[in-house]
Amino acid sequence: MSFLRSVAWLSLGATSGGGTSDICALYCKFQEDFKYILLPVSYALVFVIGLALNTTALYVILFRTKRWKPSTIYMFNLTMCDTLYILTLPFLIYYYADENDWPFSEPFCKIIRFLFYANLYGSILFLCCISLHRFIGVCYPVRSLYWLSARRARLVSVAVWACVLFCQAPVLYFSRTRDVATERVCYDTTSPELFDDFLVYSSVVSVLMFALPFMVVMVCYGLMVRKLLESGWRSEGGAEGELGTLSAQRSKQKSVKMIIIVLATFMLCFLPFHLTRSLYYSFRYLRQVNPASNVAYKVTRPLASANSCLDPILYFLAGQDIRSNLTKKCKPFKLKPALMTPQKDKCLRLPITEEDENSSCLKRLYSEAA
Repeated sequence: MSFLRSVAWLSLGATSGGGTSDICALYCKFQEDFKYILLPVSYALVFVIGLALNTTALYVILFRTKRWKPSTIYMFNLTMCDTLYILTLPFLIYYYADENDWPFSEPFCKIIRFLFYANLYGSILFLCCISLHRFIGVCYPVRSLYWLSARRARLVSVAVWACVLFCQAPVLYFSRTRDVATERVCYDTTSPELFDDFLVYSSVVSVLMFALPFMVVMVCYGLMVRKLLESGWRSEGGAEGELGTLSAQRSKQKSVKMIIIVLATFMLCFLPFHLTRSLYYSFRYLRQVNPASNVAYKVTRPLASANSCLDPILYFLAGQDIRSNLTKKCKPFKLKPALMTPQKDKCLRLPITEEDENSSCLKRLYSEAA
């Protein structure tokens, strides 16, 4: 009720013709009591669920995965990014539950804000890497044998981390604390006198680290969907018969799951946050009051944090043999002895001709790369 009274009082005052100074005075008195309930509760849920999912994913990757594929390397970095952010949430939960009273030092405030944006854009870039990796495997299966390797994935991951650290380093400068009455505020953006500079920086980062990766993901998935809908997709090499069909179906299902999860992450977590934040920053830059944009921005901040819960699901549903890695109880598929031919590379296939045999191994390698 106090929030609604504040909005009504703010609207009446803004239309009374008091000028810019009156609007600024009213803006400074704008009440945001709702966030002292919304943010602690939502961050607590993200902390509990995200910590359980990400620690499970890390356990499987580190202790149950013997051979790391390129996709495993990207998922490991994505999970580390999310875990580092989740460990900072208890401090934000305490801060907002105590109604914007920061009990820690200013350097710690800078670290917390830095980790938030590093997780946000690190997740976006690693999801983009995973999408590009799958796109090459589906649309260019032969070339992927040479392009997609664990060594290249490690180099790309190092480049992504370097890019994130470099682009988010200014957050350590902009993040500030300030004593207001009896409270110490840890600014989510920056102090009022630096906001115009922060807006320029934030806009450039949003374009380079959200808009461009989002466009790349959309283009890749559009081309992947078109490829997957082709009637002859991975149907060549019919000598493999039922085994080839089952392998193609599993790979297709994994690709579809990945498309759905990544698009859901972008549409539910990243896109609303960036849109509402842009509106909120614009009104602040124009020194205008817009309660709707303020509320929308505060509501979408927990959605941006929720990507830490959705990212592990990408590994569990579309990752590499997650159930077998968790249980290690899956028995190998067995054929009748008359149909089995031992091979050095352990590529299970029917011994038809040398041409069919080579095609089978090529598909196996392609499946591993994808």
